[in-house]
Amino acid sequence: MDRKKVLICVATFLLIAAGVSLAQEEGRVVTIGDIKALPGQTVSGFLKVAGGKFPDAKIPISIINGSQSGPVLALIAGVHPYEYPPIEALIRVRAQLDPQKLKGTVLLVHIANLQAFQKRIIYYNPYDWLNLNRVFPGDPEGSISLRIAHTITKEIITRCDYLIDLHCGDGNEALIPYSYWSKGGNSEVDAASKKLVEAFGIYPIIESPRPQDPEATVYVDNTAIQMGKPAFTTESGQLGILDEESVQLLLRGIDNVLKYLNMIEGKVKDFGQPAYIKKFEVIRSNHDGLFYPLIKRGYFVQKGQPIGYITDYFGKKLETILSPFTGQILYIIATPPANKGEPLVEVGEY
Repeated sequence: MDRKKVLICVATFLLIAAGVSLAQEEGRVVTIGDIKALPGQTVSGFLKVAGGKFPDAKIPISIINGSQSGPVLALIAGVHPYEYPPIEALIRVRAQLDPQKLKGTVLLVHIANLQAFQKRIIYYNPYDWLNLNRVFPGDPEGSISLRIAHTITKEIITRCDYLIDLHCGDGNEALIPYSYWSKGGNSEVDAASKKLVEAFGIYPIIESPRPQDPEATVYVDNTAIQMGKPAFTTESGQLGILDEESVQLLLRGIDNVLKYLNMIEGKVKDFGQPAYIKKFEVIRSNHDGLFYPLIKRGYFVQKGQPIGYITDYFGKKLETILSPFTGQILYIIATPPANKGEPLVEVGEY
């Protein structure tokens, strides 16, 4: 027997001794685009966004492939590129999560909207001025945002069993931490999503019905939900600030979800009875101009109470914004620019 055959036999014996066949080993390789991770490996790279006039468009991702079989959890950050705590949280997940102790696979989308992140732009991609979290499931023949959405849908969302879309207050939004229980119309998936968001532990939780058209899912989490995969969106952080408290809140939630899904060892924490917001409304600007808030995030307001006002560019008052009902300010725009059609404040009722 030649040396090559001896080495193959030895390698095969070692795998069998460890209880892993060659077929099983190959079957647990996770490949996303050009990025391949063997069991027990963490591998990072760029997922290419094909087509269009931006052939170099790419998405930084990591695959943490556990040494044992289990669920596939997708964690997505940077859909809105000025939201930094989720981006930082996933960098730390990559560094801290040991694939040798992981059951299953964690897919990390570090910055979904990289081009907008590089330009320090809120909400929109600078090359088509679309909001990425309004164009899912995307279109491989569309503009850059549509193609990014299609790539994430095809390569990440279709591959996962569970999904968390991580957000915070954008560069203009003063925001309290909260989560969305996204309800897509399938009672079993909705119930599983509810358990998942409660395990994450950022309260209050907004009950948020989502579109049920699989061809126009609009949001990241709803795209997964319409495929039968439990998912939710969470918010922690504000005003484009990278603060440690918001990062830790996200890391705490991710850790607890991994335990809840039995992907890592440890006792699932009980964060107490969650508060649910049954009714909410996002008030949008009717004018271009300057917005002056009269209250702060987290404040409770009465129906008809002034929340802020808008002036034109010369200081003439154009409109006073009133609370549509009694509730809590979940976020409010804390920077002056007001653009017609864009959000000013979100009010929630418990």
